[in-house]
Parts: sequence; structure tokens; C-alpha cells
Amino acid sequence: MTVFRCFVEKKPAYAVESKSILNDLHVALRNQNVEAVRVLNRYDLENVDEEDYIAAKYTILSEPQVDFFYEEEAPTPDYDEYILATEYLPGQFDQRADSCAQCIQLSSMKQKPTVKTARLYYIKGKLNDDEKKLIEETLINPVEARIASLEKPETIIMSFETPELPPVIDGFIKLDEEGLKKFLKEHGLAMDLEDLKFMQEYFQKIECRNPTITEVRVIDTYWSDHCRHTTFHTVIDDVEIQPEYVKDTYLNYLDLRNHIYEGRTPKPVCLMDLGTIGAKALKKYGKLTDLDESEEINACSAKIKVDVDGEDQDWLLMFKNETHNHPTEIEPFGGAATCLGGAIRDPLSGRSYVYQAMRVTGAANPLTPISETMKGKLPQRKLVTTAAAGYSSYGNQIGLATGLVREIYHPGYVAKRMEVGAVIAAAPEENVVRLRPEPEDVVILLGGRTGRDGCGGATGSSKSHNIESLESCGAEVQKGNAPEERKLQRLFRNPEAAKLIKRCNDFGAGGVAVAIGELADGLVIDLNKVPKKYEGLNGTELAISESQERMAVVVRKEDAEKFQELASMENLETTIVAQVTEEPRMIMTLQGEEIVNISREFLNTNGASRHTSVVVGEDQPEEEVQVESLRAGMDKLVEDLNICSQKGLAERFDATIGSGTVCMPFGGKYQMTPSQVMAAKIPVLDGETDTASLMAYGYDPELSSLSPYKGAMAAVIEAMSKLVAAGIDPKHAWLSFQEYFGRTGDNPEKWGKPFAALLGALKAQAELEVAAIGGKDSMSGTFEDIDVPPTLIAFAVSTAKASRIVTNEWKAKDHYIYAVMPEYDENGIADFNSVRDVFDKVYSLISLGCVKSACALERGGTAEALLKCSL
Repeated sequence: MTVFRCFVEKKPAYAVESKSILNDLHVALRNQNVEAVRVLNRYDLENVDEEDYIAAKYTILSEPQVDFFYEEEAPTPDYDEYILATEYLPGQFDQRADSCAQCIQLSSMKQKPTVKTARLYYIKGKLNDDEKKLIEETLINPVEARIASLEKPETIIMSFETPELPPVIDGFIKLDEEGLKKFLKEHGLAMDLEDLKFMQEYFQKIECRNPTITEVRVIDTYWSDHCRHTTFHTVIDDVEIQPEYVKDTYLNYLDLRNHIYEGRTPKPVCLMDLGTIGAKALKKYGKLTDLDESEEINACSAKIKVDVDGEDQDWLLMFKNETHNHPTEIEPFGGAATCLGGAIRDPLSGRSYVYQAMRVTGAANPLTPISETMKGKLPQRKLVTTAAAGYSSYGNQIGLATGLVREIYHPGYVAKRMEVGAVIAAAPEENVVRLRPEPEDVVILLGGRTGRDGCGGATGSSKSHNIESLESCGAEVQKGNAPEERKLQRLFRNPEAAKLIKRCNDFGAGGVAVAIGELADGLVIDLNKVPKKYEGLNGTELAISESQERMAVVVRKEDAEKFQELASMENLETTIVAQVTEEPRMIMTLQGEEIVNISREFLNTNGASRHTSVVVGEDQPEEEVQVESLRAGMDKLVEDLNICSQKGLAERFDATIGSGTVCMPFGGKYQMTPSQVMAAKIPVLDGETDTASLMAYGYDPELSSLSPYKGAMAAVIEAMSKLVAAGIDPKHAWLSFQEYFGRTGDNPEKWGKPFAALLGALKAQAELEVAAIGGKDSMSGTFEDIDVPPTLIAFAVSTAKASRIVTNEWKAKDHYIYAVMPEYDENGIADFNSVRDVFDKVYSLISLGCVKSACALERGGTAEALLKCSL
């Protein structure tokens, strides 16, 4: 069929993006040689009738009031202009093209056309070759895009060869150690040599055959650090601790283990045990009665009471923090967008509705000149601005209020950016049905289709990076499709659909292999039935490709038709792709042939047992800050990127979506005081409620770099302090941790950093009697020989009456200001008796209505609090 081509350009009065790009190029070139920029969007359309194309020209493709429309030929550039044309890499999701195709299909009521888009930049100015190259590097991230041809193609429909069945790896079970090392390197596996030996032994002795390449990739994905937390499960054999106060906490931890595991086989000492034993202890001692426990562990879940029209109802409050450090580092827009998408899907798979999000990120100095960017890295300015655009774009499209946005700056984050999204969700308890899958139950895949983009997402996130990462990892990063995930949210909010689900999992990293593979011990998965974005995908790609907007649900066979009917009402594609079986094996078939057949018992080993030693060294000395005068000190304070309000960043996000926000991101008459907590009413569909959820975070990169132990302890205290300052009962809260550290390898000192941090966090949990009921670890924050700062972010969550929440901006003149501070010992560690007294006193005063505003002290101390609260 004919390929129709057109170009659309915003009229000068509306060319906001062109002006923004011009400013970016001025910053990149560090001169004013670029005089002007024009941006044209190019559309190529095929499989569309001429009359439908004509009808779409001024309704879908352009708006006559604000756009210029050029047909077939682009405008001729002036003598001092040159054209740079860019397009997405093949297979990468193009939302502009997808939306265009959907709109034409809806308006014409015919088949969906094929649409391909590109972007043309008309750049005006006297520029040399070096400057043109720098402009190219600024406008094109090779991970997602490339230079486009200006020639019109005869067809834009991609053709694909039919893939062959994945091959069996001949001779694998006979490889010696050198052969295994070579195999590991050639196939770029995330597992180590010991894992590969363990896998070889399984196929030698149990299966008595060579594996297929798909089986190797599936196992590599299943056992990746991203999916199975292998670093956190590594057994710690020897511990050497130098600071006495850290040693005391470690001895208390060992004593706690004796109580918790009394009468049963104790779990080995490892980072995972350190991170979870606090909750186990508080539960055993009867201090964690509102925890909601089940075999599904998609998100933190607590039982709460929600008043609806004055009557208390039983609800579940769910929350989850998620990182997308690796994807955002190499493709910031898509990586940050899918960070939020992934965070949403975890509570969503628990059948709860996500209604508020927090964004906490880490970067090096974004003001660093682009010319000083490290080889193999994107400029920090590009990372921070594009990631913010990606996250806010996804949130605004799906309809999720972003209640608090903070970016943390530290030189160590040049190793790898930190992109953390934390979300809050809720659902009536009666809507959440959790049942163990049984033979004959079916697995329904619903949502987005599978593509080649996203292959290797789990294993890539588990690797530390080097200068080649930017060029070789492109296929691991996806663009998000927020409107598709919005449909999933609407479906799961329907009680009729939610109650049909026995178990659910989201399609995060690992694709079909992990999302469906985790649902039941015995499964037969038919890869032929997995919906594809395009033909040509082989069995391995179908098995492991990540997809952002997909879910897998287990329903009774007799309920499948009803569930699919409800999904179709939300315009969601559904397919039955698997069946639960009695035999505990994961089997995948393609074209009627088994390409994966692995024992569940073997998969659940998570690979070879790993062992390590830990050394916790002395704290680094803190530099004494000297200032000439109060004025000079305040000037220095407000110049600190970690102290400033970051209002320009926060204003890119919408905090009002859903009309449930209680605390705006900035408070006060002039909306200039940054809020310390985010709060929103529980999203009841019928009636009114005064019940609200609150979330706050705590983390100081400077203190954590000097002492991971003190930094993590302070993070818990800070997060809890912010909740207490908002009027929350300090005995009614839950925690979730975000750990982010450099690759530990075989270095005991590097292992000592997360070990010390978790000890500090455990100390704070025990003393404050508040439990970490979930968390997320990311242990790949290394680039060459640079590590991210030791990072343990504490997220604290609670509920309260919205009408009684106290905010931190000052309300009126003539109010008295008091500082209520705990005591610290000679080592700079908080006296927890004093901390508890402070919390109880502040909570009591707020409950009595004596406090008009309250603020928790952060890194900048009293000076920062006085400054921000008075704005």
C-alpha cells in the first residue's frame, strides 16, 4: 500500500519545546552559536485508506490553530540551517506512533494502520564539525534512538524471518572448568562460575542431558541478584568489627537470633536475615499485630481501619519502594518512567489501588559542564532532567499524584544514578482473595504485548557497569505505556474481577519465566500463545523479555471466561497461556516442542551457596565546618544543592491528581515551604473518609559515607521524626528500606558497608519498636572503580485522621518556637531513651492541640528548619 508522509511543526507562539532545546544546546556548547531551533515531527503511515488519512490530517496528526502542516516534503532549510533527523531504534516503543495509530483506528472503525515517526531538528547557526557532533550527542541517546534517513521508504512494514527452535547446547555437560569459564564469558551471563558448575551438575546427574539455550537464559534470569537477592542471601561466615558500639549491636543480633529461631533450624547469618529479623522479633513479642501476611509478597501490607461516612471498615494498606537505577542510568526517560510503573504494579498485583507516589533520587552535580562528562556516561544534567520528565510523564498519564519529590546530590552517584519510586495503595480487605493455585487452574496473561526490548532487564540490573554499558545495554531498557497500565488499575479496582483472582504476579524483570514461573510449583506454559508486538521473536526472547504493562493471574478454569469478559470491558487483551499442574516442574513449549523443562526444587535453590567474610572498619572522621559569621553560614547553607527547596524540580510533578492530597508539596501562604511528609486520603469510591495515609523518608549521604551504621540508624530516626512531627503516634508505623551499595565482590571491607548499615537500622527498629516489613536491595552501584555512597533510605508509613495532620510551615506571627532535641553520646549516637521521650512529648503536645506547626530537623539542622519554615 501507499506510504503517506507528513510533517507537523508548532507555530512560533507555541514552540515551547524548541525554545527549551535551544537553551539545552546553549548549555551543552557553552556558547550562543546556535541561533534558533525548529522541531518537526515526521509521520509515515501505511495500511490506511486515503480518505481516512485526509480526515486525520487536521484532527489527529495536527491542530490547525497551533501547528503548521507540510505534506510529503519537509521545508527547505535556510543556507545557515542544517537538519538532524532522529528516530527510535527498531523494536523500541514509540508512544506517539502508537497513539496516532489507535486514534485513526477509532475514527475510521477499520484496521489499525502502521505508523512510524521521526523527529527533525532544524538547527540555525554558524557551527563547526565539533559543535555539530556535540549537538548530536546531546539530542540522541544511542540506547534508544539513532539518526534517521531523510529518504521516504517504499514500505514501513517490518518483515521478520520465522525463528528456529532454541538449540540444545551440545557438549555442555562435558565442559571442564576452562570450558565453563569460556561459556560464561561468551554468553554474557550474570551468574558466576560456581552457579554455572551447579547448573552443569544438575543437568549431568538429574536430567542426564544437555540444556537448551533457553533453559540457560531462564535459569540465569531466575537466579539473578535482581530477582533472587543473591547478594543478600550470601552466607556470612566470619565477621570482624572494629567500632565497639557496632560490635555490641552485632552481639545483640546474635542473641536475638537465639530467641527467634529457638526450637527450629536457624537461618544462616546473611544480609537478608539482618534486614528481616527486626520484624520477626517484634511480631514474636506481640508488637506487630496489624501485619497482613500471606504467601504473596508483592508489597508491604498492613491491616487498617478506614472510616467511611463515620463507620469503620477493614482495609489493607500496601506500600512498596522500587529502584530502576540501571535502566535510568543508560536511558533516563524510559528508565525513570518504568521505575514508577514497576512500583505501581507490585501493590496492584496485590489487588490494591495505587493513589500516591514519592520520588527520591540520587545524582552527582548536575551543574558539571558537559565537557567534563566521564567516558561511557551520559551528562548528569541530561540524566536529572530527562529522568524527571520520564517519571512525571508516566505519573501524569496514569493518573497518580506525586506527593513528594527530592533529589540527593553526592559525587559517588556518578557511578550509577539512583532512581527510587515509593508508592502507597489501599483496598477493602474483602476484595483481596488469596488462594493456593491447584491443578487445572489456568494462568491468564493480560495487558501489553511482548517485544524484544526488555530482554536481559533482570540480569542487566544485576551487573556492575563499565564504559561499554551504554552501547551494549540498549535492548534492556523499555519505554513505558502508562495508558495500558491505567486499564489494569481500573480492572483490579473492580471487586467482581478482583475476587476471581487466586494469585497474581506482575511482569517485571524476567518476563514470562519469572512472572508466571513464580505463581505455582507446577506449570506448563505455551509460548505460542504469548501475544507479541511483532513476529520474529524466538523462544528465549518470549521466555525472558520484560514487559512493563502486563500481569499474570491464576483463576479457576471455570472463572476464566468471566474474568476475560471483565478485562475486555477495559479494552485489555487477555490470553490463557499456562495451566497449573500437579508435578512440580516448570515446562515451556514452543511449536509443540518442550524448550524448557526444569525441576521446581532446582530453580528454588537460587544457585550455588555463596559464602563471604565481613570487615567493618572504623568510621571516617567528620570534617569540622567553620564559618566566618552567621550570615556567611546561612549563605553557604542555601547554596547547598541538598538544602535548597528544589521547587523547580517538584513543579514538574502533579500532586493534585485524584483530589485526595492532604499536604501539598509546598506549604504556606506563598507555597514555598517544602513538606516533609506526603499525605493523602484513602481512596474510597463511595462516601466520605477522614482517614489518610502518610509517608516520609530519611537518608543523609554524607553521614552514611562516614559511617554506614550511624547513617542507617539516623535514616530511621529521621523518617520517624517526620511522621511524629505530622502528628503520628510513634508506636503506630511501619518501615520499608531501600538499600543501594556498590558491588561487593570478594572484598570483606565492601561487604562491611551494607552489613554495618543493616545493623544500625536493626538497632533503631528494636529501640523504637517499629518494624521494617519490606524493602528492596540493589547491589550493583559500581562503575569501573567508583562506588555509590552507602545508601539505606528508610521509608516510614502510617495512617491518621486527615483533619488532625500538622504541617511544617509557620502559621502566624507571635507564635513561640521551641526546639525539642534528643541527647547523643560521645560516639555521636542517639540516646534512644531520649529519642522515645522526645517522640512521646511531641505527639502528646500535638494531640492536645498545642502545636500549630512542627518540623523534623534534617541535615541542615536548626538553621535549615528556621529558613524553610519561614518562607
